[in-house]
Amino acid sequence: MTLLHTPPHALPADWHGAAPAPIGVDQAFNGYVAATVVHTLDRLGVWDRLAAEPRLDIHDFVRSAGPAVRERVVREVLRAAAVCGWLRLEDGGDTAVLTDAGRETVRMRGYFTWAVGGYSDVFSGAARLASGEATFGDTLLRDEAMVALGSGQNDRSFMSTTLDDVLDGVDFHTLADLGSGISARVSRVVGARPGTRGLGLDISGPATELGHRTIAEAGLADRVKAVRADVLDVCHREAHRDAIAEVDTVMSFFLLHDLLADPGTRPHLFTRLREAFPAARTFVLADTMLRPDAEGSASLPVFSLGYELAHALMGVPLHTKETYEELFAAAGLHAVRTVPFGTPHSWLYVLEAR
Repeated sequence: MTLLHTPPHALPADWHGAAPAPIGVDQAFNGYVAATVVHTLDRLGVWDRLAAEPRLDIHDFVRSAGPAVRERVVREVLRAAAVCGWLRLEDGGDTAVLTDAGRETVRMRGYFTWAVGGYSDVFSGAARLASGEATFGDTLLRDEAMVALGSGQNDRSFMSTTLDDVLDGVDFHTLADLGSGISARVSRVVGARPGTRGLGLDISGPATELGHRTIAEAGLADRVKAVRADVLDVCHREAHRDAIAEVDTVMSFFLLHDLLADPGTRPHLFTRLREAFPAARTFVLADTMLRPDAEGSASLPVFSLGYELAHALMGVPLHTKETYEELFAAAGLHAVRTVPFGTPHSWLYVLEAR
């Protein structure tokens, strides 16, 4: 089996396919500012309040948010959101009303949590990375908790229904979620399936701490555990060996590109994954993959450019769908179902071990 489909992080410099229409300077600048507005309103809890009740009394909201919250600043951010068309300000500017465009923004807010909350320092530090003044993972970091939170928001908005449909056809007793973030997904899946158990495994300490809270709030502390661990080495940790031995189904979402980053271990990744979970016979795996050269889209989809640039800046290569499928086959994993999965160029596989 040859594994030749390992292109660079983004489209090659001599690529001659159909390019998207140029982004205007006004779109670029206003989009940058607008993205910070989306994220700010999410962190303040405004979007949650408006999703529950599409009319918001601004003064009452600020009063209920706590004594440290500055009403003047909140009003200015809401005014910017109104300029973007996501809100209408009524009653002399004292009431914010969610528009149809605002409802779509609420649904898509996970992208902004991921980008603005998780990767803003990485994007703004690109010049320092290029000049050698900064190194990712040392002097320049992403916010892992925000990356995990954004992924969880996107999961609830437009991935959970697809996943539920896929998992309806999977018989499992103990489920391990690799790169589980805040353990929202594994909690939801196990919570909906009486008699099952789950493990949320993530290398991030902040995400794991949020995971403990997520599990407790779901009332699942007796059935789901959040574990901070390297997913490929967890089987060697005595504290979790018994739990790992019971895992019959492994799922992982948007982690595989990180695990595939090392070219030395890449060809054997899924073999190692099978060895880490020896009782597992079903693997439900999803990832966002490199845009194909021949896509020829007239416009850029949401997320793709940011995803590609962020990983290029971090030194993490991305791979095509063909590469993933070659690697699955080399590890004896047979795809029984393949479906598009939420974000652009993302695919969800159900694989059975041969």
